[in-house]
Amino acid sequence: MINTTLLKMGVDYLGDHGQSLASRPGIRRFAFKQVKKFAENGYHKNLDNHRFSIGECEDRYAMSQAIIDTAERILTSPYPISPAYIRKLADIMVNTIVIEGGEISTQQAFKSLHGRRPPGFLVVSPTKACNLKCKGCYASSSEASSERLDWDVFDRILTEARHIFGIRFIVISGGEPFAYKDHGKDLLDMVEKHDDIFFMAYTNSLLINDEKAQRLAKLGNFSPAISVEGWREKTDDRRGEGVFDGIMQSMARLRKYGVPFGISLTATKYNAEELFSDEFMDYLFFEQGAAYGWVFHYMPIGRSYTLDLMPTIQQRQWMWGRSWDLIKDKKLFLADFWNHGTLVDGCLAGGRSNGGGYLYINWDGKVMPCVFVPYSPVNINTIYTQGKTLADAWEESFFERIREWQADYLKGNGHRGNLLSPCIIRDHHDVLRQIITETEPDPENEPAHDALLDQEYAAGMIEYGKAYHNLTDSTWVDHYLREKDAP
Repeated sequence: MINTTLLKMGVDYLGDHGQSLASRPGIRRFAFKQVKKFAENGYHKNLDNHRFSIGECEDRYAMSQAIIDTAERILTSPYPISPAYIRKLADIMVNTIVIEGGEISTQQAFKSLHGRRPPGFLVVSPTKACNLKCKGCYASSSEASSERLDWDVFDRILTEARHIFGIRFIVISGGEPFAYKDHGKDLLDMVEKHDDIFFMAYTNSLLINDEKAQRLAKLGNFSPAISVEGWREKTDDRRGEGVFDGIMQSMARLRKYGVPFGISLTATKYNAEELFSDEFMDYLFFEQGAAYGWVFHYMPIGRSYTLDLMPTIQQRQWMWGRSWDLIKDKKLFLADFWNHGTLVDGCLAGGRSNGGGYLYINWDGKVMPCVFVPYSPVNINTIYTQGKTLADAWEESFFERIREWQADYLKGNGHRGNLLSPCIIRDHHDVLRQIITETEPDPENEPAHDALLDQEYAAGMIEYGKAYHNLTDSTWVDHYLREKDAP
């Protein structure tokens, strides 16, 4: 067994001397061998305690191997990342979150008061403003948008996330995160103030100039996940002429200053195969140097929502298999939010208490269960005016009903529910509508209101979820549960 104390000492050494390991292959190989042993021990522990199905244990182990290989690839890259990033990643992401399991004492204090553990992270969209106007934007953002969180409210959200929930990882969305400004301060001013939190932002990257890239390299606790829709034709068709070339320039700038970045891919019926091709993946990960990738499936909400852009159930199943080929064969840190529920116990929405659940807060303070579930029972500005905290928002009945459903779904019908189709809005749309009827949250915007009244939309979403569940149920039972193979 690997001694956790010694492992943390090794991670501390890596944080202090990470760049030098590139030229010291013997020490590097030894260090990564120990990390892989730690991951292998975790795999066998999961198998032994039967908390996860056999297939889930295999998925988690495969992803851990890809992440470890990615870390070594970054350290030996011809474009070394800045020392500040190595230190922050070692301190916050590896030692505190992965090895220690987060801020345990804060989590336990929260559980003693509220009966459940707190969510693992928050997603915050501090501004609706965006320098682009992409087709089908879930946030309906544009340059004309001026809505934003007040600086003091934004600051308090992050402070409470840290001290009430014990959160050390925050995701920033939008709008365009780099368009945020309030009281003469911008997003990176907030990142600098909260230097004990690691941030990741979904961004089109076009506002990251040399000055911002240099500042990111100095801060070390913020990584951009750059949105791209495919090659130049597909990206420019959705995001605007010249955007693909601008993204490539941004990636070159981030490499120059040693800022690790990822990619954010939105799969539709029309680009899924292109996104998952060997050529495109090799180009982004090995030529451009992306460290990680997040895959989203087009969700019919927001501006001009339509079911026609959704990947078909056959495409979605193909993406599931293809993603695992890329993770296992190419060792890519590539996570698919709808196909990789096996890594995180399914749906994360509503501030779920175990496995990294989250809440979402947008630019006007509305608190929602998920970026893609645009219904809000409460506004954080109202919460603060009433002298309450984030914990009070978390306790809203809309979120609690979602958490109850998630817990029941995990139990399944005598076994764990099908985690290949875990999403409450895409895969269980009828359940979400029932919870909305019972708890009456407000629609985030006009498209969300219209979607509630659109019976054709409701029928299409419900049919999609049921069809995908039926398509994947045999895979879930035979490949994942394998109850006849369990000891």
